[in-house]
Amino acid sequence: QVQLVESGGGLVQPGGSLRLSCAASGTIFSILDMGWYRQAPGKQRELVAGITSGGSTNYADSVKGRFTISRDNAKRTVYLQMNSLKPEDPAAYYCHFGSLIGGYWGQGTQVTVSS
Repeated sequence: QVQLVESGGGLVQPGGSLRLSCAASGTIFSILDMGWYRQAPGKQRELVAGITSGGSTNYADSVKGRFTISRDNAKRTVYLQMNSLKPEDPAAYYCHFGSLIGGYWGQGTQVTVSS
């Protein structure tokens, strides 16, 4: 059974930083793209950042220049470095792995930005 386990969420002041991690356990055949999504209360889930198996990245306009996605294929882990956090960034953050046979979601980790 595949599980994606996220960590690194929490409370941070505006302008602060957090690093999210998401590691896969179980057997996943050919992990392809990895990504981070977020969902704030009353809003739709949105893509924050994605990274392909070849290392190409894409970001939502709202986080460009502040967030960095990276991956460690050997550890089957994806990271999201979040800097200069803003009051509009709080949400539940979810990781997603795509594979040849389907996609997998993490359980979500909460990010709160407050002074």
